[in-house]
Amino acid sequence: MIIEPRMRGFICLTSHPVGCEKNVLNQIEYTRKKGIIDGPKKVLVIGASTGFGLSSRITSAFGANAATIGVFFEKPPSSGKTASPGWYNSAAFQKEAANAGIYAKSINGDAFSDAIKKKTIDLIKQDLGKIDLVIYSLASPVKTNPKTGITHRSVLKPIGQTFSNKTVDFHTGIVSDVTIEPCSEEDIANTVEVMGGDDWKLWIQALIDADVLADQAMTLAYSYIGPQVTKAIYREGTIGKAKDHLEATAFEIQDLLKPLEGSAFISVNKALVTQASSAIPVIPLYISLLYKTMKEKDLHEGCIEQINRLFRERLYIKDEIPLDTKGRIRIDDWEMREDVQNEITKLWKLADTSTLPEIGDLNGYKSDFLNLFGFGFDGVDYNEDVNENIDINGLV
Repeated sequence: MIIEPRMRGFICLTSHPVGCEKNVLNQIEYTRKKGIIDGPKKVLVIGASTGFGLSSRITSAFGANAATIGVFFEKPPSSGKTASPGWYNSAAFQKEAANAGIYAKSINGDAFSDAIKKKTIDLIKQDLGKIDLVIYSLASPVKTNPKTGITHRSVLKPIGQTFSNKTVDFHTGIVSDVTIEPCSEEDIANTVEVMGGDDWKLWIQALIDADVLADQAMTLAYSYIGPQVTKAIYREGTIGKAKDHLEATAFEIQDLLKPLEGSAFISVNKALVTQASSAIPVIPLYISLLYKTMKEKDLHEGCIEQINRLFRERLYIKDEIPLDTKGRIRIDDWEMREDVQNEITKLWKLADTSTLPEIGDLNGYKSDFLNLFGFGFDGVDYNEDVNENIDINGLV
């Protein structure tokens, strides 16, 4: 079938298998050019099919020759209907890992469930023995608690007061004002349940109980802080409460790992275009201004550049890993540089529908958004008839 992007609001309903493969190949090529590091040997990535999770898996495999198991929850294709982009990403990753002779297997299912945890542990015991790095990179908006059976949904709301600011419709380029009413206590609890650290801790406890973590094993989860302009809707909103919980959980996991002399870290990452961030008011406008500013200063990074820097300049160095005053790794250091944020503060005041094409990088935002779904890559003929029914080799 000939596959074109089909939009509904902030979601693309289609994905392109050849374009998704190109995305993965580009990330692999970047990583290979950086060379092989003395890094992890056996890696579990929970949330391995898109974004930072996918880039973590690629960096582990092609930057350290690590064996990887990836866990994700993606929609497979059917006749006349494309799979979710993460399905095609994972198919491409598995194909390239096999070509390179690197161990890689994948599990598709609900990572919050006890069944998927057991299936993953059984595979580790069967094939790898013990894991030395666990990446936790889930970005689901919904969670069914395996103990209670209750389904929780996260929300994007401010806490305590109404939030009003500028935002942009990245499809049209129209800058407008947005107002969001404050959340309820139940909203906070649900968001923390879905996006906080409870499931990360459950995974680590299950891996410890099954004796499949190596001595000095490391685990890592990803967070975000962001600038003043997004604080009320993000870091001081419902999502921020979940991130606070996630970050606090790192210290609890650190205690669990003490018998193994292991470690648990939070990496605070840079703002990037994702399906989730595209739905958060204010964020698309901020990212448009951020991209323009960072590209002009030659500081811009996508997922793979950032994760390679994280592995090569933070996690796997001979010296002690540098942390901030709250014990976090800061790979958002370039985004939060004073000169970058001062420039964005100035541009924010000027941003409207007429000025944004000049002062922002909305085209870069749109390009990155389309890339998430396999569209807009050079070297891909989007008028060509392609097979949407792609299998994932190595799917357990």
